[in-house]
Amino acid sequence: VRQHCPAMEKTTVLITGCSSGIGLALAVRLASDPAQRFKVYATMRDLAKGERLRERLGGCRTDALEVLQLDVTDPRSLAEAAHRLQGQRLDVLVCNAGVGLMGPLETCSEQAMRGVFDVNLFGVVRTIQAFLPAMKRRRAGRIVVSSSVGGLQGGRVLPRACPAQPGAPGKGRRSGRCSAPGVPFNAVYCASKFAVEGLCESLAV
Repeated sequence: VRQHCPAMEKTTVLITGCSSGIGLALAVRLASDPAQRFKVYATMRDLAKGERLRERLGGCRTDALEVLQLDVTDPRSLAEAAHRLQGQRLDVLVCNAGVGLMGPLETCSEQAMRGVFDVNLFGVVRTIQAFLPAMKRRRAGRIVVSSSVGGLQGGRVLPRACPAQPGAPGKGRRSGRCSAPGVPFNAVYCASKFAVEGLCESLAV
């Protein structure tokens, strides 16, 4: 007598910022998983850019992927996405949407700087606020936040060889702990990612 094993329950993953970069690559990787272990909700602000995602999937099965509109700066858009998943189990939330801003600080407008923080920091906060309550009710789920080396350089104390301090005994470099250098012309972007690092470290306690 042949025994039928129950179908394996898929891991449901929602990813923000899937129109390009890490978000697009992750959505394609999970949706094309040979073992078919994932159901992926790939979200992006502009659905017109979703065609690139479908092209990357090629001939792979598409029932593992659903593209949703989601703008992390728009609470109404987040509410609609959360409503779309209502009644479903969200196992993994990936907060990946982000923007950059390069240039000397004195040339960056306040509007542009606010825009970076609205996506990189407050976008993460809004997204977590939209989906975390359901995870807490289930007492299960994982949240992954894409950060950046820009959120580590210039502040995190790292063990490495540090330059000898002026007037210090000895010559050349000495062993110790010092901060990694910052990222020139990325002050605002790095500031937003430092804030994300602090947010995540506090939530992880």
